[in-house]
Order: sequence, then C-alpha cells, then structure tokens
Amino acid sequence: MNVKLRVLTAGVLFFTGQAVFAQKKPSDTLKHKEAKETKIDEVVVLGYSKVSTKAKDVTASTTVTAEKFENRPTTSFLNSLQGEAPGLTINSTSGQPGSGKIDVIIRGVGSLSAGSEPLYVIDGIISNATQYRNLNDSDIESASILKDAAATSIYGNRAANGVIVINTKRGKYNSPMRFSYNGFTGVSFLPKTDYNMSNTQQILTLEKRAGAGLGATLTDAQINNYAVNTDWRKVFFNAGFTQKHDVAMTVGGQNVNLYSSLGYFDQTGIVSNVSDFKRFTFRNNLNGKSENGKFTYGAQVALSFSKRHQLDEETNANISNNSIQNPLHGANAGLPYLQSGIYQNGWQVYDAIGTNFDGGKNIYSLEDVLRKGSMPNERTETGIVANINLAYKLTNYLTLNHKSGVDYKYQETNFARAPWNYLAIATAAGGANATVNPNPFGGIEDFSKTREFNYNAITSLNFNKTFGDKHTINGGVYLDYLKVIYNGTSQRRTGLNPINWVFGAGTGYVDPVYYANPSGGSPIVYYVPSASASKIKAGALAYFATVDYDYDSKYGVSALIRRDGSYRFVSENKWATFWSIAGRWNIDKESFMQGSIFDMLKLRASYGEQGNQNIIAVTAGNNPMLVGTNLVRDTYVAGTGYNNIAGALGVGVFANPDVRWERLAQTNIGLDFRLLNRRLEGNIDVYDKTTKDLYNDINLSAITGTTSIKGNNGKLQNRGVEVLLRYNIIQNQNTKLSIYGNTAYNKNKILSLVKDDIAGSTRNVVGGPVDQWFLAPYLGVNPANGQALYEDINGNPTETINNTTDARATGKNMYPVWSGGFGLNFEYKGVFVDAHFTYQAKVWKYDNAMQWLYDPSSIGTWNQSADMLNAWSPTNVTGDIPSLKATNLQLLGYSDRFLKDASFVRLKNVSIGYSLPKSVLQNTFVKGMKVFLQAENLITWTKWRGYDPEPNFTYSLSVYPNMKTVSLGANIEF
Repeated sequence: MNVKLRVLTAGVLFFTGQAVFAQKKPSDTLKHKEAKETKIDEVVVLGYSKVSTKAKDVTASTTVTAEKFENRPTTSFLNSLQGEAPGLTINSTSGQPGSGKIDVIIRGVGSLSAGSEPLYVIDGIISNATQYRNLNDSDIESASILKDAAATSIYGNRAANGVIVINTKRGKYNSPMRFSYNGFTGVSFLPKTDYNMSNTQQILTLEKRAGAGLGATLTDAQINNYAVNTDWRKVFFNAGFTQKHDVAMTVGGQNVNLYSSLGYFDQTGIVSNVSDFKRFTFRNNLNGKSENGKFTYGAQVALSFSKRHQLDEETNANISNNSIQNPLHGANAGLPYLQSGIYQNGWQVYDAIGTNFDGGKNIYSLEDVLRKGSMPNERTETGIVANINLAYKLTNYLTLNHKSGVDYKYQETNFARAPWNYLAIATAAGGANATVNPNPFGGIEDFSKTREFNYNAITSLNFNKTFGDKHTINGGVYLDYLKVIYNGTSQRRTGLNPINWVFGAGTGYVDPVYYANPSGGSPIVYYVPSASASKIKAGALAYFATVDYDYDSKYGVSALIRRDGSYRFVSENKWATFWSIAGRWNIDKESFMQGSIFDMLKLRASYGEQGNQNIIAVTAGNNPMLVGTNLVRDTYVAGTGYNNIAGALGVGVFANPDVRWERLAQTNIGLDFRLLNRRLEGNIDVYDKTTKDLYNDINLSAITGTTSIKGNNGKLQNRGVEVLLRYNIIQNQNTKLSIYGNTAYNKNKILSLVKDDIAGSTRNVVGGPVDQWFLAPYLGVNPANGQALYEDINGNPTETINNTTDARATGKNMYPVWSGGFGLNFEYKGVFVDAHFTYQAKVWKYDNAMQWLYDPSSIGTWNQSADMLNAWSPTNVTGDIPSLKATNLQLLGYSDRFLKDASFVRLKNVSIGYSLPKSVLQNTFVKGMKVFLQAENLITWTKWRGYDPEPNFTYSLSVYPNMKTVSLGANIEF
C-alpha cells in the first residue's frame, strides 16, 4: 500500500509522469488498497495557481487531502476540516440539514465589527462558504488553508481573515477509463443533555414546595401515584437518516483528460416532520494541451440543485428563542405530567389554552407547530459554477495566463404559517381591535427569490528561468477583476382561507378588509399584501506583482506588492497598497548537516501588510461584497417632526466619508522538519497578527444629534503558536500504524480603542479579548436566608448588584484559546481503523437554557432541573441552590452563575472497514472494493451540560445541535 500523509503543513499534492495532478492514480483511489510504492514529490498549491515544492515553500499553510472528506455524512465539507489544521478553528453552529451556519476562524478574530470568515476559492474562482452546501465533497481533491501574509497577501484585501483554496479532482493523461462508486447510508440521533430534568413526581414536588402549578393542589399520595410521565424529547425528536451516492468517471488520452461525476445526498433531520435536505450535483472537469505542449487549457462546470425544509424561525444565524417555536427548549422544559397527542389540530389547542402563550399548557402550541403541514416551508437553490483557464508559453520562460469564472446562485423560499396552525388562529383572535372588528382569518405566506451572479477574471504574465545551475527566478504580473450582481424580491400575504388555501399555489387569500377606526382617523385594514425588491452591484479591481528567487535549493526569497481598489470608500480612500516579503533557509542542504537524522530541515520567516474592505459582518449565506454599500453616505428616514407635523425628513444613519480600510500586519516564523527517513515530520509556527484602523465607534458631540459615528480607530492583536506532528510507528508490508496531532494557541487582545464599551454582558475594552464577558461573580447561597449571593465591585458579598457598576472583566469569551486535533491510522492485511479527535479549550459560553431550567418563577409553567430539589429551605440550609422564594434571582443574569466552560474533546470521526485484496477481485470487473462502518460526533467529553458545546454562540438556547451519525457504506472501483 502507498500510504499518503493525510495532513501536511504547507500542503502535499502528488504528481507522477509528465504533469502535476491534485489526484492519486486511479488505482490508488481506494485508500487502503495495496499498491506498488511510487516515487513521489511534494507540491504546494498556493494562490492564483502558484505552486511550489514543500522544500522551497516559504508560507505557513496546511493542505488536507481528499481522504478526509470521503464518506462523511455532512452537508458541507467544512465540517470535515475541523481539527485537521493548526490555527483553523471550525464550529458548526447548526446541525440542521443544509444549514450554512459554520463559523470558520483562522488565527483568531481579527476585527471588532467585521466577520471572521476567510476567503474561499474553488478552482481559482472566488466563492463563499454557502457554496459548499452545494459542493459534493467527493469531488474535492484537496483543501489548502493559507495563514500567513506570504500565503494570503496575493489575494489582497479579501484575504485578511485567511484563505481556503479548494481544488477539485482531475483526470490524468494516458490513463484508461475508470468508474467508481461511493455510497453509504446512516442514522442520526440527538445528543443528550445533562440538566438532570425532573420527572413527573419531581416537578410536582417542586410545584408543591413553591405553591404554584398543579403540584400545589395535590397531596403527596396523589403526586406519587400520578401516572402520566411524558418524555417530550421523544415527542419532538426522532432518528434522522442520511444516504449518499456518487458515481465518477476518469479518462485521459495523450493530450486531454476528463473527470466527471454525479452525486445525490439526502439527509433528514432529528426534528420530527420539519427538517431535511436533498442535493443533486454534476461536475465535469476537462483539461488538455496542444501537441507541442505550449498551449494548455481547462474547463470546469459544476451544476447543483438542492431542496431543504427547516424549523420555523430558524435563520442562518439561529433558532428563535421563542419558547413556542423552539423544540430544543420544549424537549427539556415541557411539563412531563402533561400528555402528548391529545389535541389533533390548532383549533383544538386554541380551544384548550386560548391565547395563553405563557401558560403551563404552552407545550401544546409547540406540538402543533411541529405537526406536519402546520408550518410548511421549502427552500430551493440552483447553482452553476463554471470557469475556463488558458495558458500559452510565449517562450521557454514566459507564459501568458487567463482564467475566467462565474458563480451563479438562484434561490427560492416559500414559508407559511398555515391557517389551521395554532399560532395563526391565536394571533388572529388576539389581534388589535379583535373584539371590535373580528379578524377571523389568520396565517401568513411568504415568497422570496434571489439571484446572485459573481464574475471573476484574472490575467497574468508569468516568468520562470534558471540562470546557470543555482539561480532561479520566477515571478508574474497580474490583473484581477471581480463583479457581483444581486437581485432579490419578496412578498407576503396574510389572511389565508383554510377552505381553499394550498401551500405554494399563490391562491386562497382573503381580499383586504376595511374597518372603521373606533378612535377616529384612517380605517383599520386587514390582509393587505406587501412586497419589496432590491438590487445591488459591487466590484473590486486589483493589480499586483510577485517575484521568487531561489539559490541552489538552499536559500529563497519571495515578495509581493499589490494595489487594491474598493467600491466601498470615497475616491481619496478607494485605493491602497499592500505587500509581503518572505524568506527561507534549507538547513539540511548545508554541508555540516550531511549525515544527520534530518531528511529536511527548513527555517522560514515572513512579514506582510493587508487591507480589509469587508468591515461589516454578514450572516451565513450572504456575500460580504454585498453589504456596507452606504458606509460613506448618510441615509435618511421620513416621519413626523416637532409636534407630530407630518412630512419630516431626518438622518437615519450618519455616514463617515473618512472610513477606510482596516489594515492587518502579520509576522510569522516557522520551522519545517522531516527526519528518520520520513518516519517523523511536522512543523512549528509562531505568529503575531495585528489589525490597525479597526472599524468601530468614534465619539461625537451630542449637538450632532447622536453620540457616536462609525469610523476607523483602535488596534487588535492575535499572537499564537501552532504545532503539527505525524509519526509513522510501523510501516511494513502487512501492518501500518501512524499517529498524528496538531495544536494551536491563540491570545487575542485589544491594544487600543477610542472608547471602551461601558454596558452589556459582553464588551470590548482595552487589554481584554474581543467580546469579553463582563459579569459580577456569583458566590452561592446565603445560608441565613437562602438569597443568592454576589460580589460587588469592591469585593464584598452582597445580595444586590448593579449590572453596570458591579460587572467586571472576566478575561473569558466564546473563542477558544486552544484548539486542534489528533488521531491514528491503522491497517493490518486490509483491515483498517481510522480515528480523528478534535478539541477546543478555554472557551466560555452562557448557558441560558440552564438558566431557564433553574428559574423558580417558571415553576408551574415549565419543567425544571431536578437539582432544584436541593434548593435552600429552612430545613435545608446547606442547599447549594437559592431558595425557591428568593427575591433577588432576577440578578442572576448579571452574574457568572451560568457562564460555563464549553471546552470539549470529541471523537469527531471513526471508521472501521476492510479492503478486499486483489486476489479476491482478480477474475471480476471490480478493480477495488472497500466496505466500512463509520461514526460522526460519536463521543464528546465536556463539562458543558447542554446538547452540544461546539456551536459558536453567545447564548445556547437558540442552537440546533450537531447530530451523532452512524453509517455503513462501500467504495467500489471498476
């Protein structure tokens, strides 16, 4: 077997024969298949199709190969990158099938107002993270994570947060036609919580002690004999199912090669009836060259179509905290003594509870929301990604290159609150003036359509020449153009007639109805349609030059200068210049290293400055190019003026024409090594990344009508260390065992600001990390009276705190200080075991779900943790929970009582399987076959008591957790 290094700093791709490929030989595509050892070299794929060998690379970058993406039950391949590269922190913030909410951070948060999302590049064309929802991960050959200035500065202002470069699979010249099938089917489960939820007897006992709810009316005997004990978790959640099937073909002649694939992915979520995702994909990658080899070309086309359904009120950011629309909350907080399934529709629920949204029977409204057809929705997305690249060798050392690509995405969304849904009935019956002017028809239906077109064109002239035997210079001049066009329309209809309304048909609505206003004035109007439309155009232009010099494969220098233009700023600030320089010393090439244990030992260093025009954060699914179009222009609003005089015009947002780029400077020092005949290899990187001119609040005189305006001020620093190691313990014909690991430390610190935040539970202040928790310490329970105890700003115990003056810096935030991954690869005579673990440490999140479940004021309305049975009482003065009748519990939200350590170690993926030997297959048309059983997110070790410690949110209640999935599959090659 030819065992490939799965994670290599600076990236590893393989080539054989006449040309470079980001692909193994067809006979090697089954990972655990025996094959004759082939001499390989290592190629680093960088930006704009630049390549280098690992020995000559000066960048801090990591490449993850195809093996890590194969056979994973995830919508986006980004989930499979977690823990694979030091300095890359990935948090899947929603386990909803098809969700685009994945937080990706490279080397820490670098801005206060901008997003942390890196730049994504697929086959040389700029894209965004949601494209990966429609990208078949079986088509991916490698993903390169570019981290330092030497690696990212070539992409200029768009790469301040790092770059992830995706290369899809290619065919190979002079290779026979091969077909392959990859497929699996799996089952998913909701992870458990550790809140110790009360059963019926426990919650009724709590209610009896608190004097609230049903328990207050029952005797001890009645409580003990109460028969109903509903597990609402089983009512709202079920097992989800996933299946994936891919067929691929590769073929190559002397001057042309082809890779084509078809893919189908189908995943149902763990929330009953409402969440699923289906995707169809097609890819065709064609590459060729002329007879004399001077002209080369490539054309890639990827088509995709997906359809998904999701929870009501779940956006790409979160699930609504609304207790009647969030099954994750209801599964814990539903009263177990209430029986499920007794109401069959929204009308029956309304007859039972009316508009009492906060009553104990509120759980029935949630049960109705999740009933099939109650909240119908459908989201479809069609994607086309295509590019063409051309290269012509003008001379032996001068090449003209051009690449053009488009990324087109069309989305349709249809959402409805059906007229027979409880919420539709209750909001209609309880609407304004409902007693005077009846409004019998409830429900809403929304339609929206969006079209987004991205065009990217890159032209370059590249030079590569060796002088004598030792001096090599290569470089290039580039012109980069990007254009984005967005169109969106939406409409809403209200007043859905239950007799003839059909979801998505566009009919069945009640005509507008006018009622006299009992207060006089304009009549009250119901059922008026609303519509909106938007159109945005944005663009970017850059030109730059690169140069690399190598002396005898021993010393190297690389430099870049780039001029970027942005549409966001006024003409004086529109253009900016950024640059980088890097160098390396291949120590192993020195004469004094001859005969040493090192196969390679390289010291490298880099420094560079970049700009960031994407200074406003965007929610998942949105293109950062399409926000911030009014940064330097005032926006106005119409309304009433003094004494309610109509027709007044006011300033809605004060703009700042001096807004400019955020500027990032990064220094990196790295050491790459390989020793003991490739048995041990890895690297160490140390970096200092500082962002200047942060886009942030600047004070203004109150005479202007506001107290602050957005502008550039402040400085933010990220410092860190990254380590990656791999050790091949056993490497013989029958047995192979390797272990690997990586770790990253990042210290985030605000160095300067014009003004610190002075309010809020999370604040940005000088000397602390971004979004630092500001809370008062919780000290426990006053044994004398059961009141909650806090610490005031002077360090004194108190029962009363002020959320502004007593809150203080905790030094904690929701971004991990430590992150990484580790694992092993084992094989014995075709049997293989691969295990990959991920971890994050020193990360703190506020568990507001736990706060709900430790809230005595909710007793009688919602279920509580059984821990509350140990609350302080006159007969239990050692109780560690405040009294059920304590009068200062409303202050807990200003304390660190529910600020919890969300560090975790997770068995992210484990795969066990068997590769059939050649002797079994030699008389069949099957060239290779592997069967496997694998599990995703199987075990998590954490102190976090909620569903999932991974999602990167300030508060936990609005999070759809990542599912545990077990699947069975096969890879077959023909």
